[in-house]
Amino acid sequence: MEQGADISLSFSKRLGRLFMQKTLRSLIKSWVKVLMTIGLVIALSFGHADGALAASGGRMGGGSFRAPSRTYSAPRTYAPGGGYGGGYGGGYYPGGGLGLPFLFPFFSIGGGTGGLFSILIFLAIANFLVQSFRRNRSDDSVGYSADNPTISVAKLQVGLLAEARELQADLNAIAQKADTSSTAGLSEVLQESTLALLRHPEYWVYAGSTVQQTRLEAAESQFNRLLIAERSKFSGETLSNVNSQLKQASSSNLAVAEKGGALAQAAPGEYIIVTLLVGTQGKLELPKVNSSDDLRQALQQLGGVSSDRLLALEVLWTPQAEGDVLTNEDVVVQYPDLKLV
Repeated sequence: MEQGADISLSFSKRLGRLFMQKTLRSLIKSWVKVLMTIGLVIALSFGHADGALAASGGRMGGGSFRAPSRTYSAPRTYAPGGGYGGGYGGGYYPGGGLGLPFLFPFFSIGGGTGGLFSILIFLAIANFLVQSFRRNRSDDSVGYSADNPTISVAKLQVGLLAEARELQADLNAIAQKADTSSTAGLSEVLQESTLALLRHPEYWVYAGSTVQQTRLEAAESQFNRLLIAERSKFSGETLSNVNSQLKQASSSNLAVAEKGGALAQAAPGEYIIVTLLVGTQGKLELPKVNSSDDLRQALQQLGGVSSDRLLALEVLWTPQAEGDVLTNEDVVVQYPDLKLV
């Protein structure tokens, strides 16, 4: 009996030791994974920071997300023969046909012939419903829904080889002379910026596009969120023209940017990233960019947004300072969603 108890105790001890060893190995592996993850995050964070030292940025744009003004008909005027005409849309329905006023003469008859009168009432009501439905669809097609219209917030990014120095010069020139305080001026900035990109297809390397449909009350916060995310990738904005407030970095700041850029010039891959943020009334559709043809179509569609629909615009590009560059590592870390085109 004692020998059996000893054997059982010895087996329990060995089993306990094996369990403890297995648990200890599992804990060690878990801690190693945690430490490796922390190390990777730290490495990427410092790598991002180091890359951002050479990433000067340019910015131009403006606009606001105010509710579009409504269009009313002319004030009511007295019409010969009695009664008033005009008014704020009363009795008028787009598209022609029979409206509710068609009903009024028949009520004065005192009922008329029952069957014919019922048919006429039915036709008038049906016509009213059809015209109302058409009017609502027409309003939705241009992005209006009562006091909270539909707004499209679009982002299009293009990555070009750094050899496209002419593009940087074009964007700098646009920013220095643009009127970004008016809708017409912003529309011109959008057209000139998309044209500058369309003129350099031989340098296109990366691209990406997103479009989000939202209501007016949420559009500004969505637009600002995208804008802050892009601006945070710059070490500083060395050229800015927002709402016709032109700002340029001092020569000392430019010297720092150029110094960082000169160090980055030894890297094998160098790029320029241009970002277009557009807030527009109604529904805007951009193709998913998987090829140069998709990118060309997206640029043409953005450039074709009319001034009466354009609410807000931001054009950002990096690097902006002369001699400054983005390396391939910078692009991978800061712009992971871009695809090769």
